[in-house]
Amino acid sequence: MNELPRILLAEDNENDVELTLSALEEYRLSNRVDVVTDGVEALDYLYRQGKFADRPEGNPVVVMLDIKMPRKDGLEVLKTIKQDPVLNTIPVVMLTSSNLDRDILESYTAGVNAYVVKPIDFSEFVNAVKNLGLFWALVNTPPNG
Repeated sequence: MNELPRILLAEDNENDVELTLSALEEYRLSNRVDVVTDGVEALDYLYRQGKFADRPEGNPVVVMLDIKMPRKDGLEVLKTIKQDPVLNTIPVVMLTSSNLDRDILESYTAGVNAYVVKPIDFSEFVNAVKNLGLFWALVNTPPNG
């Protein structure tokens, strides 16, 4: 049996982490979600360094980033991913509460694959996350490598 693909969730809000994991759990994706709480941890995870040096090889099938995180924000992480020839094919989704035009424009200019503003309504948030997880983990075909 093939292992379910990994999803990297970079989110510093514990409530949003729990909601996201619950939404993905319905399709049995949540057991493959690795959670980090800031941008520095996200990059350590992707580069398999620091406390993530022993994580299994291979890139996540998608990275879900919040923009506003401590130490290094989501835009900085996105730019690092998209400028690295080893990481730049990983789909990146901004899953954030920011609906500022400058954040949206900067994200797309830096190469984000999708930009999703977190709905305020609980059921809308759950549906948005389920759809993201299903698409990126099960429907989308990433390049080999």
